[in-house]
This record gives sequence, structure tokens and C-alpha cells, in this order.
Amino acid sequence: MAGNFFSKWLKGLDKTRKVTFSRLASIFGTNEITPDTWDEMEEIFLQADAGVETTESIMNNLKKATETEGYYKTSDLTNALRNELRSRLQTPEDPMKLISTAKPFVILMVGVNGSGKTTTAAKLAKQYKDAGKKVMLAAADTFRAAAIDQLQEWGNRLDVPVIAGVEGGDSAAVAYDATTAAVARGMDVVIIDTAGRLQSRYNLMEELKKVYRVTGKALPGAPHAVWIVLDATTGQNAMSQAKAFKEAVKVDGVILSKLDTSAKGGMAFCIAGELGLPIIYAGLGEKPEDLMVFDPDNFIEGILKTE
Repeated sequence: MAGNFFSKWLKGLDKTRKVTFSRLASIFGTNEITPDTWDEMEEIFLQADAGVETTESIMNNLKKATETEGYYKTSDLTNALRNELRSRLQTPEDPMKLISTAKPFVILMVGVNGSGKTTTAAKLAKQYKDAGKKVMLAAADTFRAAAIDQLQEWGNRLDVPVIAGVEGGDSAAVAYDATTAAVARGMDVVIIDTAGRLQSRYNLMEELKKVYRVTGKALPGAPHAVWIVLDATTGQNAMSQAKAFKEAVKVDGVILSKLDTSAKGGMAFCIAGELGLPIIYAGLGEKPEDLMVFDPDNFIEGILKTE
């Protein structure tokens, strides 16, 4: 079972590993550490979209470790790098335990258009239902009729109730109705899919704040979690999005989607450091079971493993 579990990470991170991090194997030989070693490593992390600030921090810490420990061969850096990368990833709280802390547990899904938010909401609904939870979906993306239709189709397929608004309607009203309905029906979890919006659109971000406030009026303490879905293929661009959403609605977790189609998995190392947020789930494929609870150790092994 453990081997099968890791194989999913290995397969899902195939692109990031092969395009960027596989080059580390040629560096970590028996050669002496030279200025070129650091230049090559820096280039790898920048290419993987770890970002300038995070990359510089990683390099500086490795250089300090080299001096402190007296490393002189590049092979000595292997474990130091693993430890350095691991220190930058938070182990998330078990979502299954988390959603049992309130009833109903209200999750607000936020993010920009095209991040995979609606599909991710449906995948979560399936996982929680399969775990024996009573789940409700809320289609609060009233800007796109297609988003409402998509979530309702998922609801039919999963046999999960969906509270939906109409195109152009008040998304905050949908969130309010869904939360009160979830309370009345004794639901365990309600997942609210909000409209994808650019962080630069002031009016849309203000509306998102309203959705957040109104949910709390329907059920004190809600939303209990605000998870932002970030498209891993956009790399560093996703970081500025996350900062804006975090300021607006107290985002407390990240779902990293489309990791399997991205060569920019290095962005994961910025999220905890620059945003102070844990990655809750990682999307390693298209199937619902490919949305996996984030495992920092498997993530690191998945990008560093040599053939």
C-alpha cells in the first residue's frame, strides 16, 4: 500500500523531476564543491519556479551548512539539501480530522479562473462522501452559468445535494442559503465554490469578502476553512494571487492543482515561507483519488528521486 501511495507521487511529479530536478544528479557526484556548483543549483531552483527570494535563502543555508560541517564534495550536499527543503514544507493537519471539528464544517473555495477550483470542490465532495460524511455543494459562482451547470452535474453524479444560484445572481445569498440548509439537513460538510476572480479586480474581491461575512452570519464560526486553489503550472504567478486572496478573506490553506502537468513544482517551497500557509492537498492527476493530502516527505522524494 505504501509503495502504491508513493508511486502516485512519483508519477504525479514526473514532469517537475525530469525537466528540472533530475539535473541535480549530475551535480551530486564525487566532484569538489565549487562556485559553479552553487550557480548550477541556483539555476535549477529558479527554473523550477521556486522564486528568487526562496532560492537565495536555500543557497545561503546550504553554503552555511557546508562551512559548518566542512563539506567539500558535492555528494555531501544530498542530505543537507533534503533537510533544507523539508524545513520549508509544513505537514498539514489531517483534513478528515479537521472536518470533524464542526458540524457542518464549512469550506470556502477561492482562486482565480482556470485554477481547477470547481473540479477540486467536486473531488473533495467525493472523498468526504466516501469517508461516510454527509456532504453538500454550493454553486456560488454566479458569474458563469457553466460553473453552476458543472457543479450540478457533479452533484448528480455523486448523489450529493447542490444549492445553486442563477447566473448574475447574488453569490453571497447562495452561500448563506447553502449554509443554513446544511445546518437544517444535518450535513457534515458544505463546500462553497466561489467565482474565479482576478486578484486585481477590486469589486470582485469585495464581493468575496461579503460571501465570507454572510457565511458567518448564517453559522457563527463559519467558514471554518478557506482554501485557495493554485494552479501549479502558473508557478510564481500564483504566489501574488495567493497574497491578495489571503489579505481579503483569511485564507488558511492551499490546494496545489495540476502538479502532474507542471514542471514548476518548486513553487511549493515558497508557499509556507512567503505565505505562511500549509499545502492541504496536491492534485496529482485527473481522478478524484489523485487529489491527495499533501505529504512533504513524499513530495521531496518525488522530485529528487533518481532513476
